[in-house]
This record gives sequence, structure tokens and C-alpha cells, in this order.
Amino acid sequence: MPSSGSCSSSTVRGGGGDITTARGYVMRALPIDEALPALQAALQARSVAVLEAPPGAGKTTRVPLALLQASWLGTQKIVMLEPRRLAARAAAQYMARTLGEQVGGTVGYRVRGETRVSKETRIEVVTEGVLARLLSADATLDGYGAVLFDEFHERSLQADLGLALVLETQQQLREDLRVLVMSATLDGDAVAQLIADGAGAAPVVRSRGRMFPITTHHCASRSDERMEAATSRVVRDALTACDGDVLVFLPGMGEQRRTAERLEGSVPPNVDVYVLHGSMPLAEQDAALAPAPSGRRKVVLSTSVAETSLTVEGVRVVVDAGWSRIPRYDSVAGLTRLHTVRVSRASADQRRGRAGRTAPGTCYRLWDVHEEHGFLAASRPEIIDADLSSLALELADAGIADPTQLRWLDVPRPGPFAQARQLLAQLGALDAQGRITPHGKRMASLPLQPRLAHLGLIAKARGQLPLGAAIAALLEERDVVRGEGFGTTPADLRLRTELLQRGGDGGALSMYGAHADRDGVRRVKQSAEDLVRRIDHSARLQPWEDTETGALLALAFPDRVAQRRAGAEPRYLLRNGSGAVLPKGDSLHDAPYLAVAELEGQPPEYRIARAAPLKLEEIRADFGDQIVRESVVAWDERPRGVKAVERTMLGAITLEEKPQRDPDAELVRAALLEQLARMGVSAWPWREGAQRLRERLAFVHHHDASWPDVSDEALVASRAEWLGPFLDGVRTWGQLEQVDWHEALAGMVPWSQRAALDRLAPTHLEVPSGSRIAIDYSEPAAPVLAVKLQEVFGWTATPMLYDGRVPITLHLLSPAQRPVQVTRDLAGFWTSSYFEVRKELRGRYPRHPWPDDPLTAEATRRAKPRGT
Repeated sequence: MPSSGSCSSSTVRGGGGDITTARGYVMRALPIDEALPALQAALQARSVAVLEAPPGAGKTTRVPLALLQASWLGTQKIVMLEPRRLAARAAAQYMARTLGEQVGGTVGYRVRGETRVSKETRIEVVTEGVLARLLSADATLDGYGAVLFDEFHERSLQADLGLALVLETQQQLREDLRVLVMSATLDGDAVAQLIADGAGAAPVVRSRGRMFPITTHHCASRSDERMEAATSRVVRDALTACDGDVLVFLPGMGEQRRTAERLEGSVPPNVDVYVLHGSMPLAEQDAALAPAPSGRRKVVLSTSVAETSLTVEGVRVVVDAGWSRIPRYDSVAGLTRLHTVRVSRASADQRRGRAGRTAPGTCYRLWDVHEEHGFLAASRPEIIDADLSSLALELADAGIADPTQLRWLDVPRPGPFAQARQLLAQLGALDAQGRITPHGKRMASLPLQPRLAHLGLIAKARGQLPLGAAIAALLEERDVVRGEGFGTTPADLRLRTELLQRGGDGGALSMYGAHADRDGVRRVKQSAEDLVRRIDHSARLQPWEDTETGALLALAFPDRVAQRRAGAEPRYLLRNGSGAVLPKGDSLHDAPYLAVAELEGQPPEYRIARAAPLKLEEIRADFGDQIVRESVVAWDERPRGVKAVERTMLGAITLEEKPQRDPDAELVRAALLEQLARMGVSAWPWREGAQRLRERLAFVHHHDASWPDVSDEALVASRAEWLGPFLDGVRTWGQLEQVDWHEALAGMVPWSQRAALDRLAPTHLEVPSGSRIAIDYSEPAAPVLAVKLQEVFGWTATPMLYDGRVPITLHLLSPAQRPVQVTRDLAGFWTSSYFEVRKELRGRYPRHPWPDDPLTAEATRRAKPRGT
């Protein structure tokens, strides 16, 4: 048990096994052997079957060999789909060794960029889009008698797509074709219903499997401890506490590299440290998978590729960091980004099972046991989160525009699928009717995602095939430029194409604090050479000029053409409307236009990771049919007026803008009205007369809904009708202020009601002193008259509005214009409260009259002359 950290332990138990001879070959007995007779019988009787077998049962390497002798297969071949290249190669090599042959004999494989098959090959292990291309070449799969889907529980996009297409082929063209779905952890009954044939749901064969006892330690890392530090610490302790080799699960290559650096020199001298991931050379993969030499031990730092299918010989200990890196498609940005997420409980159990395949083992989990309650039960199917452009292209190649025609466990979501087809149309893969074009057919034949396949084909047509192949290979593989420490790398893709030409010599990279991954450069250059030959069999990878890097990149990523925003910071607006920024000090920071291949981070502003400069003339030349010229008439806050311009637009970016001298009057009016709605009624340039009219109209509408509604909402909703006719020739805020707003409002009142308005809601009221005082209608339910108390002597009752139905609210003021009484009952005030007011104020305002009988006193607005 590790000496540092807090750990808790539990043990999972299983059974054992021995050596036997099976079906003419000398093979180690595996748990799957017990289930093979039932599986063979099922496929003899039916064309479909499901096999459930836990990790380590041996299904990947045993089942294809067992089916070779089936009578229904005859001389036909078996094709088995694996979700990962590394697992496909390893499975083929293991089966070939079992037969005492080399790969390419009875057993071979086809993966992207590499094929090892011959005329003698009966079992082909394939991955990625290979199965779809086989179907595209021959929809009947002539010569193949069975299609096996291994590790289907991983629910890779290609597995879901491949199964849907094969089931369609089986149903329409090949009733004799066998389909077998194999999985370690899966709801077999649901799959059995999905792949049902004419006889009903597919038979489900289950293997109990075998697992030796595994003791599990939960060892949470400290809060201040990085993943690599915690992992290397537990690995060192495990090497001391346990026998056997150690398999370590980490989310990605960066964590692998940093953990390896920490382990270097800190493990015993007889321990070798390997990394294992899908993009490493085959010889290095073999070294990581092979048993350690006698007297030595090994630590294998792996990504999730070793969860299933692969067997790393000699492993007795698993250290699981508990994270996985998965691709998720961001439909807003139109790109796929890698997310580091917690493993599911199913994945964690499969990883632990690697420790108990051949002997009792130990698993160290770098999390607290209570955290597992928050883990997902199983990983989400890739089809839910993936970019569907490859799927849409392969379906189009099969003549299928609507994916609901096929059978799926999870149907592709309509929104992302429509977005994928829209991209394919932009790339010229689909015509106006949504059918695949000859260009799309050629794209589908290449082992590349659609954007990069399009790039390669366009590069060939332009006489730039070597450059196009180099760009495609660079983007298909992991970045060949590494930053020092945890710093960012320069974004310019031309630095990468130069690296390929110079054979990995970093050259100018050092000035950016970066260096080249020479192994990565070698892999990418080999991929570029393979791609050149695939596109043009007679061509070779020749030296190239990188002057068209941006133009070719833009053709592959038309939605990510970017324009620099104004300002000192290198911030960009993408054609699709997203925002992006270059790393500080990047060499591309002054480029007015970029073609962006890779974005990182989160909205609202992504970080540009790989891009190339682009010229305006290249944009016009390559996207001329997509450039839109439009007249834009809109409010501009800076001059506070309507601005009219002619714009040349490519999506969200403006390529050119020039003033429009004589804009359409209706567009100007519409822009003004839209701005007024945006501002809100309270911010409009009302004059006092217009505001008072609005208040009077609100008063009469409050008491009779047949009068015009002048609330904020109503004025905004009807602004075109009542205000629009007054906006002729108006373009600026100053001109808006000069509009006759009173007359505009008055126009809302029918002629038949205008005279009644003055009667029902007069603007002023004459008081006994002879003064005409304005009525305040700001509160429609209770209009106010504010008047000096001395001016209403003689008024015996409260004045009424609205034909005597609405009493006015009197604010009776002192000589200093301060309210001394608010009342709607003037008669009651005279007989009661007046005398209290008189008593309080008479001494303070002796020059103003305070009569004993206010009803008979003369009203006045003046004070007594001094000295009287």
C-alpha cells in the first residue's frame, strides 16, 4: 500500500485458468472458450447474434478464429471492426501468432494509412472509416461472410455508423451476411432488439469471464498536488508494495510525458517506463505491450486505449488517475474540442480488471471512494457529442439523406446532422438537392475527415498537392510543435510546414520558446507521403512553397475565415460569428485576415491554436460566390444618427464598407423606429407640451378604454403608425428633438374626440383668485391641482373632472409653496382642518390673509402691502 496519502481498500475476487489445446491450435484456455459452442450454434441458425463477455475473456482474439471453420462462412472472409488503431493492430498480430503466421497471412488488418492483407487473408481487423469505405466500394460486401463489431459498448461513432450501414446491407441485399455484436459491458437485450432479423430479436450469448482477485486502494491526491505528481508518487509506492508490472491510466499524452519525466531516475534500476497511445510507432507499441524481459519490470503509462481489447503482458498492478480525454463537438463554434472528464464507473471497473487477467492483482484509484457516487454509470455514446460531418458524408455516399431510415441505438440529433450537411454543401460534397457530388465521392474515398479530404483534393486541382497533403497530415495528427513548460505554442501553421521540409529542424521555433517533436514530424511526413499517393498514385511528396497555406486552409475551414478587429489586441471575428484571440506576442498578431484550423478554450472568445495568414484577394477569389453585398441602414451611437453604408460581407465579417449617399427613406425611417424601441419611451426627446398631452390621454384612457392607449408598451408597438409620418428627412438625434411630438401624439386622437378631450381633461383650471393653474395628470387615477390656499377662498366644494365624475386631488399650498393639506374633500377641510392650519401658519405668514370664514373671504394671490 502507498506510504503517502489516505487510502482505503477492498478486494474483488474471480477464478483461474490453465493451458489446453483447442481446435487444432495450441492456445491458452480462455473463459470465452466455454461460450464458443453456443455462439457458433447461434450463428449457424441465425444471421445475427450478440456476445456479452467481460474484459479478459478473450473474445477479441478467439471468436474470429473460432468462426473460420463455420460451414455458413465457406471461403468467405470475416471483417472485425475495432474502435482503435492500436487495438486493431495488436489483435491481428496476436491472432497471427496464435496460428504461427505473420500478419498479412490468414489474419491481416486495415487501418488509416496502413494495410496488411493478402490474397490468403480470411480475417481482416479494421478500424475508423475502413468499413464504410468497403461498403462504399461494394454495398453487397461481396466476399465477406460475417461482420463483427468488437467492444461495441464503447459506442464509437464509427461503430454505430458501421452497424447501421451493415444492417441495411443485410436487410436489403445480403440475408446470408452474419452480424455479430460483441461487448464487455452492454445492455445486450437492447442491441438484440436493434439487430433483429426476420426471426425476431437476436440471440444473446453470455460468457462469465474470469478475473483473479483484485485488491482496490482508494488514494485521493492532495488538493495542492498535480495529477502527474500524485500518479508518480503512487506508482513508486506500488512498485515497492506489489509484484508484477504496472499499467497506469492517464487522460492524454501531455500527462504521460510529464509523469514519465517525474519517474525518470526515481524508480528502481530494473524498471523500464513506457508510454502507450494510438499515434506512436508500431515498434514502440509492441515494446510497451510485450512482456518484460526476465529480471526486469515495466511501468506502462497509457491513455484509455488499454481499457479494452489490448492485453499488456505481465500487468499485476493498475494505477488509475480517474480521468479520460474525449472529443466533444461545439456546434456554436463548429469545432471539436477535447474535454478532460471523469471516467465512468464502467470504465473504471474495466481499468481495474486489467490487474487481474493472469494473476491476483492490485488497483490504486486516485480518488476517494465516496466520489464514485458522482461518476456516470457509463460513458456517453460518441454520436451524441461528435461532429457528424464524416457520418453525414458516408451516409450520403450510401445514398442516404435521412439517417432515420437506418437502425440506431441513438439516432443522430437533427440539429448537428443538418449542420454537418450544411458544411458538406459548403465543401462541394453535396449538390443543391443534397445528393453527393463526384467531388464528395472522392472525399469519401479518403481516410480523412471531410474538411481535410476536401483540402487534399483541392490542393491537387491547384497543383499544390504536396502542400495540401502536408497541411492535412499536420492537422490530422497531434501538433508537432511543443511549448516550453506549460506555455502556448505559436499559432502559425507555416512554421509546421517548414518543420516538415527541414526534417524536424526547429530553426526559428526557439525564438518563440518552443521546440519540435521530431518523432511527430516523422509520423506526419509519412502520413503526408501516404496521402499524396492516395490522391495521385503517380505523385510523390516534393518540396513546396508555403505561399498558399492560408488559402488552402480557408477552403477546408470556410466557416473559420477570420478578420482582425480594431484595437491593439490581436482579437478576431470568425465568419461564423464566434470571437477568437491569438496568444500574446504571437507572430500572426498583425495579420488582417486568418484562416483558422484549430481553436481552444471556451466562448465567448476562443484561443487560436493553429492558423495561417490570408489575403483579401484570396478570399474574394475563393469565396466570391458566397460574398454578399448589402445595403445596411442602422443607428450608429457615435454620431447619434442613422448611418447608411454599402457592405461586402462574408458571413459575419465585413470585407468592405463605404458610405451610401442616398439611402432608401423607408429604411432610414425603420432604423430610427428600431432605435427608439431599443431606447425605451422614457429616453425619447419629449417636449413639455407633448408630455402633458400624453398624461391627459393616459387619464381619459384610464376611465374609458376607447381612448388611445399611450402606455410605454402601446406607444412602442404602434410607433410606426403615429410617429412614422413625422420622421421624413430625419436622420440624427438633433432632428428627432425638433420633431413635433405634440402633434404626433394628437394625431392618435380621432377628430370626433378632440373637442371632448378639452372638456374631460382640461389643461388648466381657473381658481377663485382668477389664476389659471395647470392640472398635473402624471397619475392617471388621481389628477392633482397644486394651488395656494388663499387662492381658493370661496370654493365650497372640490372641483370635478371628466364631466363631474372624477374629483381632483387638491394640494393646498402655504405661501412658501409647501403643501399644508392634500384633500379631495374641500368642504370638509374648511369646516375642520383649516382652523388648525390657520392657527399654525398665521403667525408665520402675517402678511397673508387667514380669515375666520374662508367661504366668504375674497380669494387672492397677493400678500398685504408692507405696513398694513
